[in-house]
Amino acid sequence: MAGAFDGFGQKAIPFLKALDFHQNREWFQENRDLFERELRDPFGDLVETLSERFAAAGMGLRGDRKKSLFRINRDVRFAKDKRPYNRHLSAILSPDGTKMEQGVLFVYIGLDRCFAGVAWWQPGPALLLAMRQAIATRPGEFRTLIATLKKAGLELDTEGCMKRTPRGFEHVAEADLAVAIRNRHFVVRHAIDPAGIHGPALVDELVDFTLRAKPLLDWGRAIEGKVPKD
Repeated sequence: MAGAFDGFGQKAIPFLKALDFHQNREWFQENRDLFERELRDPFGDLVETLSERFAAAGMGLRGDRKKSLFRINRDVRFAKDKRPYNRHLSAILSPDGTKMEQGVLFVYIGLDRCFAGVAWWQPGPALLLAMRQAIATRPGEFRTLIATLKKAGLELDTEGCMKRTPRGFEHVAEADLAVAIRNRHFVVRHAIDPAGIHGPALVDELVDFTLRAKPLLDWGRAIEGKVPKD
């Protein structure tokens, strides 16, 4: 049942620690109630509370407890690491409420770290090409975006950046533009203090971050709107 987010349970992170130690279905089934009460159900509340806040702010991001949360079970079919469970739980809020859209808010509560990201993550070839072309042909617009994000305390993440300039962009000589064009993703992140996940103030924290990151969403959406649909 939906409810206002009041915080993750005090045993949310200890549960993940214990699950990581045991890593077996029997232990998980015995402790499923703890998982649901301390971690999964509060995460559903968080997603739906954020959806209400974003709707009021006209952010174009939404989700619900059924579609937005990723499973804690790992897909091990083609993985060398056969551990059955993740060390984290995560969720996405997107323009249509599914996990298939681009321009999203990603929230990750994990044993290793807690963070949120506003992301254009692994955009399809046509959209990624259009984003790179926008950087190359409208550098002033892109630099304004970067300056706006910097003023808000954010910067583009360089994870997964290509080592070489992609074909067709060898002519881009300015260092900042060349580095940006090598991105495979366009992402800004916000570190969440694990001690701060247990109260409702996390909602305000994530809304504030997403509002500060909105220029990245707007930039990508303007480009996406001109890319022909498959």
